Amino acid sequence: MILPTIRDPRFITIRRGGSLTDSEHRLLALWAASCAEHVLALFENERPDDSRPRQAIAAARAWVRGELPMMQARAAGGHAMAAARDLRGAARHAAYAAGQAGAVPHVAAHELGAAAYAIKAVRAADPAPAVPTAGWAATANAASAAAGRLECRWQHEQLPEAIRELVLDDQRLRNPICWSVFEPG
Repeated sequence: MILPTIRDPRFITIRRGGSLTDSEHRLLALWAASCAEHVLALFENERPDDSRPRQAIAAARAWVRGELPMMQARAAGGHAMAAARDLRGAARHAAYAAGQAGAVPHVAAHELGAAAYAIKAVRAADPAPAVPTAGWAATANAASAAAGRLECRWQHEQLPEAIRELVLDDQRLRNPICWSVFEPG
């Protein structure tokens, strides 16, 4: 579970009693969609005929433009999650990232799920050496961690200034329940 037990009012819209503006909510959805799209090929390489994760990302963006109701974007996110269920590794995490992005219109705090699953996808995609040698597991683990840090850095570069501090603080607070993928380094 990547959502906190107690909801952070900064991720609840003003009209529902929180402090999140509609424009911030839209920026969170766009950022989550970008994070998921950045790793989408890891899913599509394994399941090229399954468009559900791509549709979830598109649905989040359509919601931002006012072209799709929240419930349809949320449903598209659920379909992307279903695409992940029988998979393992990078493809599974990439589909989950898309599903989380599709859920941001419903619950803004899913933004971090899209980012965390994208990092997990990149870490899982880092290949082991073709011919295992002594110490290859440690080398593969180090390479996987480095790939995750690069993805996290890329995500930070995509953050709009208006939500940068909010997301970085959210990462700090929720890192323990997000598999510690946002560790600095």
